[in-house]
Amino acid sequence: MLQKAIIGKKVGMTQIFNADGKVIPCTVIEAGPCVVTQLKTEEKDGYNAVQLGFEDVKERKLNKPQKGHLKKAGDALKKYLKEFRFEDCGGFQPGDVITADMFAEGDFVDVTGVSKGKGYAGVIKRFNAGRSPMSHGAGPMHRHQGSMGACSDPSKIMKGKMMPGHMGAEQVTVQNLDVVKVDASLNLIAVCGAVPGPKGGIVVLKNTVKNNKLVKGEAGTSKNPQKASARK
Repeated sequence: MLQKAIIGKKVGMTQIFNADGKVIPCTVIEAGPCVVTQLKTEEKDGYNAVQLGFEDVKERKLNKPQKGHLKKAGDALKKYLKEFRFEDCGGFQPGDVITADMFAEGDFVDVTGVSKGKGYAGVIKRFNAGRSPMSHGAGPMHRHQGSMGACSDPSKIMKGKMMPGHMGAEQVTVQNLDVVKVDASLNLIAVCGAVPGPKGGIVVLKNTVKNNKLVKGEAGTSKNPQKASARK
């Protein structure tokens, strides 16, 4: 399978009507253009990878090491860099431009982004914990996290305990989204469903790690009934 990857920016959500008049909720992503800024090989670096750069940036906003690194691939100065591990990087060369038409309608992608920050949240909102009974005699703290479970041994709260704290603003990957439409002239890709992050947030699209088997006689369609129905 051809390995594909691109960096983009979340534009927002919309809906698309297919040929049968069915509404498909979509997220629009401004994908690329990206520039290949570096190639890594197994002989030199121990693994094969392609580094892509996205979004132009003024030279005065980069330090000397960054400018030296980017100018090895040409004059394109990019703000965001992301590395993708590929088994074979023979089809890429430093300075190559990757555009949205790398993907096609019917592809399945995994989209990675940083989720919206929710601020400080309790355990019920943050981890979907249960609350205490609301009847008489249950105590005044119905949404409190309750006992920590730390007795004389080990006399401490174990690492990983569900507790109140900062919610959101973390890397999230949504898998197996269907590419509904690709507009190469505007560098736009519409995927079925929601992707993490706010409008204007940086996202990464790449081939899905899921195994989508083809339905007999319908090339490019998924065996998953939910995915298949969304495309009809």
